[in-house]
Amino acid sequence: MSIPKKYIVLFALFIVPLLFYIFLSLGINNFAKLPVLTKNVINVSSISNEHQFDNRITIVTFLGTKVGEVKGELFNLNEKIYKPFYGFKDFQLIVIAPNEVEADVQKLQKEIGAYTNMVKWSFVFADEQEITMLYNSFNTNQSLDTNLHSSKAFIIDKDVNLRGRTDDEDSADGKLFGYDMQSVANLNNKMKDDVKVVLAEYRLALKKNNADREI
Repeated sequence: MSIPKKYIVLFALFIVPLLFYIFLSLGINNFAKLPVLTKNVINVSSISNEHQFDNRITIVTFLGTKVGEVKGELFNLNEKIYKPFYGFKDFQLIVIAPNEVEADVQKLQKEIGAYTNMVKWSFVFADEQEITMLYNSFNTNQSLDTNLHSSKAFIIDKDVNLRGRTDDEDSADGKLFGYDMQSVANLNNKMKDDVKVVLAEYRLALKKNNADREI
């Protein structure tokens, strides 16, 4: 028995969009999101009028005063995290550095920029108090060293929350606040996966919002 054409049209117009909406809703609700470890960190806009964390997925690092000694960390981050993701619209990488190393940072930018499109890189210069205040708002289980440096890279989401892991097998309490830039394996096997998860969250949320408007 053939199905009347008008029923096929009605099904396509009303039932299919409804099923699509239900599918998206279930997908978002069941999606394994990357945990929020610290809510409402201090926004970088508090120390720089030209930059902000809001409505962006941001990778944050703290460079410190010994630029030459730690620049390899940024090269690792550039290769394993920045290059795969800089094409995403709301992705950015922000390096926090002390005011006194601006000349050294300019040299570093030229070195990285020789083979990288640095359109999503930003360097924010601040004094010791501002850098310490920003870092402490992340409320991690480690402090900056005496050079205002951390070997960890951090993920800040669009709501200005610090993301990470609560079940990390290599951490004593399971909490992974930042990703070790000295370890290519850590960046490749952990941070890359976690950035993908955060990006996927927002893509799914965007699809859901679009579906809501269409229904």
